[in-house]
Amino acid sequence: MTAVEDPACQALGIQLEHVDAGRARLRMLATPAMANLHGTVHGGYLFLLADAAFAYASNSHGRPAVAHSAQITFVRAAEVGDHLVAEAAEVTRHGRSGVYDVTITRHTSEVIAVFRGNSMTVATIR
Repeated sequence: MTAVEDPACQALGIQLEHVDAGRARLRMLATPAMANLHGTVHGGYLFLLADAAFAYASNSHGRPAVAHSAQITFVRAAEVGDHLVAEAAEVTRHGRSGVYDVTITRHTSEVIAVFRGNSMTVATIR
């Protein structure tokens, strides 16, 4: 595993397991600092993990890509102490647009959340 380049991901200890053309897999340990008022992992952290996997997959073709839109469906609660894995896979890419699905699972392979991101390639980021 290697460290991610994103400072927000680095702060959360997110690790990059794999990246290939249109695919990426990242891992994160759910810590007590990520808990919401119910004691489960706050959805914002799950969204960030999925979005990071989406970013790596959509930028894997060599052209800068940014999110155009994204949505997440929370299937079940993630618990503090869970080892979470986000796997992103390209659904389609045409012209400047791409569609990517990300599945977040816990170490038991249970699906926690499903995310769909739409990307757009750009000439420059800024």
